[in-house]
Amino acid sequence: MKKKNIHIALIAVIAAVVTGCSHTKSYSELLNEEEKAVNWFLADHKVVPYIPKDSVFEVGPDAPYYKMDEDGYVYMQIINQGDMSNRPQKGDIVYFRYRYRNIKELYQGIDASWVGNADNLQRPTSSLIYGNTVLSSTTSWGEGIQVPLKYVGYNSDVNLVISSPQGQLDGQTLCLPFQYNVKYFKAEY
Repeated sequence: MKKKNIHIALIAVIAAVVTGCSHTKSYSELLNEEEKAVNWFLADHKVVPYIPKDSVFEVGPDAPYYKMDEDGYVYMQIINQGDMSNRPQKGDIVYFRYRYRNIKELYQGIDASWVGNADNLQRPTSSLIYGNTVLSSTTSWGEGIQVPLKYVGYNSDVNLVISSPQGQLDGQTLCLPFQYNVKYFKAEY
């Protein structure tokens, strides 16, 4: 009988330890981690906390990242502003090639690999409808990917930091921020 009681007590202790160690992070904790990772990433770059009033941005690989929204969910660095006389209009189909990597992984010291179609021309070009917030083919990318289209022309090249509230749907629930490099192109008919 004593042996049976010892086994029951041992099972109860193991169960308590296992359930006590399985703490999942709250959404608030994930958001805090995301904010720390983004701040860590931006600390290595020049950051301008506003959009220039005349919308004249510094351009090039050493240009600053501009805070594009009040909440700091999107930061943009313009590498090449493209053809400013040929700019996307609301409702246009805009093609783009991109690559992105997880900033939270970089912050944690993990070698975050680039993912996307920018480095492989055999992969199809992605597209969105500029200004659309209804079609899943556009909204699955999140609104952050469209932010540069107000300020650059076709054939532009931008780097972005997009936090989860403005990012891809699959990263929103996990609070994953991403660094993007995106090149935008006009649809050719």
